[in-house]
Amino acid sequence: QLVESGGGLVQPGGSLTLSCTASGFDFEYSAMGWFRQAPGKEREEVSCISSRGGMTDYADSVKGRFAISRDNTKNTVYLQRNSLKTGETAVYYCARARNSRQCSEVASWGQGTQVTVSS
Repeated sequence: QLVESGGGLVQPGGSLTLSCTASGFDFEYSAMGWFRQAPGKEREEVSCISSRGGMTDYADSVKGRFAISRDNTKNTVYLQRNSLKTGETAVYYCARARNSRQCSEVASWGQGTQVTVSS
């Protein structure tokens, strides 16, 4: 089970950190990712972190502004987002990958958390 938290309303240029707490599987062996789906658009991968946190990957649109991290002692993955843009209003989903290194194949999804970027 994946449970996201931290969504809400934020002004353009603002910051917000999302959290995802996992249970029911060996968290330390799975890569974890964050995806988002904006209204009328397909779900896209935002960021991925390997099982031990040694490798991270970001979509070009968020490089330099977003940071993914994980705490395997707490079974939690985080996504810190800075300099948010209006076009980044979306539902953000936490995902468990099928392997330990990348998020191209997803084994399970969280329920999603709404993030609205608006003044």
